[in-house]
Amino acid sequence: MQRRYLLAQLAALSGASLLASPSAFAQGKYPQRPITLVVPTAPGGSTDFTARLVVEPLSRALGQPVVVENKPGASGNIAADQVAKASDDHTLGVVINGNLTSAKTLNPKLPFDPAKDFSLLSLLATAPLVLVTQPTQPSGADFFLAARNGGNKWSYGSVGIGSVGHLGVEYLKTRAGSFDAVHVPYNGNPAVLTALIQGQIQLALVPPGLALPQVRAGKLKAIGLTAGRSTLAPELPSLREAGVNNLDLEVWTALVGPAGLSKAAQQRLALDVPAVVRDPEVRQRLFNAGWAAQGTAPEALRLRVKNEAAILGGIIAMRGIKAE
Repeated sequence: MQRRYLLAQLAALSGASLLASPSAFAQGKYPQRPITLVVPTAPGGSTDFTARLVVEPLSRALGQPVVVENKPGASGNIAADQVAKASDDHTLGVVINGNLTSAKTLNPKLPFDPAKDFSLLSLLATAPLVLVTQPTQPSGADFFLAARNGGNKWSYGSVGIGSVGHLGVEYLKTRAGSFDAVHVPYNGNPAVLTALIQGQIQLALVPPGLALPQVRAGKLKAIGLTAGRSTLAPELPSLREAGVNNLDLEVWTALVGPAGLSKAAQQRLALDVPAVVRDPEVRQRLFNAGWAAQGTAPEALRLRVKNEAAILGGIIAMRGIKAE
């Protein structure tokens, strides 16, 4: 893709060009060595897949290797803390919703401050969530009747306290007749799905890219999608069709760096990352995996974080959720 076209694309996204001249990035000389991309989930998960999908084209665009380092745990906050404390321009991180929107509300003693300790670079991809259960469970509104009858003998899984899968189900409890399923955190969505298939838990909200293969294989049943019907999973109903309204949460991934990331690094990444994510081949591969490509300018990511922090913070307050 020609440089002039990339500059035009960035200007369209941010409202103004970030560059004073076409030679500005050359003067910054970024990057100077391989980049470590810290990912908050275990290998094989949906977030890990998204990160690895952009690694190769981003490496080509930057002219340096981009190496994934998986740091799962604490709902992604272990990885986020590593990025927040990085003191160089060559450590970046993929984060999920809660790391930037609800982590500090959930745990005031968090070792990093999402509002101060990151350079927000780009929203990478978004997806609705799929409420899934065992194939033997009823469908539609009858499922929520079964959940209410199950009381605290039912449980649900997520990738950790404060994750959108956790907060989404807590909010769902208030929208679908006050059922009492108990939260069980796991180290990644693949582990959540395994527990669900084996009957150790009864429900979960997971990204469609992970849920659909199991649904199509008959190992799980999809009750519905948050945020309405989606072209990412056109055969699935929405939760609205099961009588659950106003559950519009999505799961998303974003690229961040430490707060001290140099201007040269921020400018280069603000140019190359959106171009990589919006490349037709990358966009299609993300779509095939159940993700809608975004590749936004930093300003769009900041707005997303601000709006969703209010929503997730409200769920935390309403349900009295605290970090353990």
